[in-house]
Amino acid sequence: MAEGCKIVIADDHPLFRGALKQALAPAAGAVFEAGDFEAVKALLAGNDEFDLVLLDLSMPGASGLSGLIALRGMQVGVPVVIVSARDDPQTIRRALELGASGFIPKSASIEEIRHAVDAVLAGGIAMPEGVEVGVERDPEMADLIRRLQSLTPQQTRVLTMLAEGLLNKQIDYELWVSEATVKAHVSAILQKLGVDSRTQAVILFGRIGSEPLQSG
Repeated sequence: MAEGCKIVIADDHPLFRGALKQALAPAAGAVFEAGDFEAVKALLAGNDEFDLVLLDLSMPGASGLSGLIALRGMQVGVPVVIVSARDDPQTIRRALELGASGFIPKSASIEEIRHAVDAVLAGGIAMPEGVEVGVERDPEMADLIRRLQSLTPQQTRVLTMLAEGLLNKQIDYELWVSEATVKAHVSAILQKLGVDSRTQAVILFGRIGSEPLQSG
């Protein structure tokens, strides 16, 4: 593990955050903890000095892969690794397709966690051993993922803000852009997602937030 690296551990369980921190602290320069998604966003807002984010799939303020998408929109250059008890091939594949730099099951050993983190910090992708992710069997989800992949980081960020219920004026304040720019982003988002309204875009985006955590 690169000495002096800065890592964010985002998980709502203090004991698990503590275990991860203990596993990484000997080599990491600094480990920051976040117990909810607002805390994660506050850490990353305007700060590209972090080397890695370890993100739980289900924590207060974010559901499923929507949190991953939001962070990828905020900081494209900071790799995000999903750490989750939900480690089925479908969830792993979708996480990687939506921009995750790796996936670590919560059942992984300390050595496996360190190895995965090392791989990502070296520019690679961390995958659980022996897992075949296969291909997407849901054509609608495959199409949605392709459409989400086509969004620019700023469009991705605007979409996540729409999902949070923010109005155009609130979004332009948060992003330091004009309201006309926000409207242009919204129009582009609707076109790329193939929908006619903000409401439809939010409903479509909601599938990413819920579906990976459903059984089956």
